[in-house]
Amino acid sequence: MRTIISPALMIAGCLTASTVLAGGKPELIVLAPDYFASEWGPGPRIESGFESRCGCDLRFVTGDLLSRLRLDGGAGADVVIGLSTDQTAAARATGLFAPHGLNLSVLTLPVAWTDPDFVPFNWGETAFVYDRTRLPDPPDSLQALIDAPDDLKIVIQDPRTSASGLALVLWVDAIHGDGAAEVWRRLRPKILTVTPGWSESYGLFTAGEADMVMSYTTSPAYHLIAEKDDTKRAAIFPEGHYFMAELVGRLTSSDQPELAGQFMDYVLSEDFQKMIPTANWSYPAVMFEGALPPEFAALARPEKTLFLPEAQVEARRETAIATWRKEMTE
Repeated sequence: MRTIISPALMIAGCLTASTVLAGGKPELIVLAPDYFASEWGPGPRIESGFESRCGCDLRFVTGDLLSRLRLDGGAGADVVIGLSTDQTAAARATGLFAPHGLNLSVLTLPVAWTDPDFVPFNWGETAFVYDRTRLPDPPDSLQALIDAPDDLKIVIQDPRTSASGLALVLWVDAIHGDGAAEVWRRLRPKILTVTPGWSESYGLFTAGEADMVMSYTTSPAYHLIAEKDDTKRAAIFPEGHYFMAELVGRLTSSDQPELAGQFMDYVLSEDFQKMIPTANWSYPAVMFEGALPPEFAALARPEKTLFLPEAQVEARRETAIATWRKEMTE
C-alpha cells in the first residue's frame, strides 16, 4: 500500500531537513518561482552574492507562491521573492507578511510605489515581441493588432496560471474596459495557442511557430546580449503598456527575522540591483550608475505606462479573466 503524505507535510519536512543540513550556519529559506533557482535564473547569482556577506546558507524552495502560502502558511520559510504586482492583495490577505521598514525613496520606477509590505526588485512593461526578419511591418498599435489579418499568428499565456497572461487581460481591460469582449473576439482567430506559462509561449515564438509573443519590452535584451541577435523587437503601442514588477516580502513566521531583514536590505543594494538586467532580463528597481548594459539603450520604451493599483486589480481581475475565457472557449 502506498502511503499518501500531504503536500504541506512534505514541504515542512523538506524545510526542517534543510535546517539540519545547514552545518551550524544560520539558514535563510526563500520561497521563489520555479524559474528563479534554475541555472539560467537569477537565483544562483543572488545566492552567491548574499552568502558572501551574511555568513549563512541561503536556500530557495520553488513552486507556485500563492498556493504554497495558502496551503501551509510558508512552512518555515523566511522570505518570499517573485510575487507580481498583480498578486499583492491576495498575498496580503494571507496575513503572513511583515512590514519591510525600508526606505523606498531610492526606487527608480516609472510609477509611484509606497507599499509597506512588498518591495519591487525589478520591473518591466508587457509587450508583444516579434522578429523583424519574419515580420518587417508589425502592428504599431493595439488597435492595429486587433485589425490585423487573421493569418498573423500570436501566442499568449493563460491568465489563470501565468503572471504575464494575467497582465495581458488586465492590459486589454485597462484600455478597452467594457469593450474587451470585442477585442478578444477579434483577436481569437490570430491566437495560435494559449500556454500555461511564459516559457512555453516564448519557446514557440523563437522556434518560428508564431509571428508575435506576449512578453516584455526588455525581452530583446537577452537576444542582444546573450546571442548577439538584434532581430527581436518589442512592438510599442501608443495606447500604453502595462507595468509589472516582481516583489519581495518577509514572513512574520520567520525564525530568522534578522537574517530576513538583511536579505531585504540586500535586495535594494547596488550588488543585487546590478545583477538584475542580465540575471532577470528586466530593469532594476534602483538605477545605480552603470547598472544597465549599453544594449539596454537600444530597447524601445513606451511613452505611456499603465499601472493599476491593487484595489483596481482586485476590482477588475475576475471580470477581465471571465471575459477572456468566454471569448476563448465559445
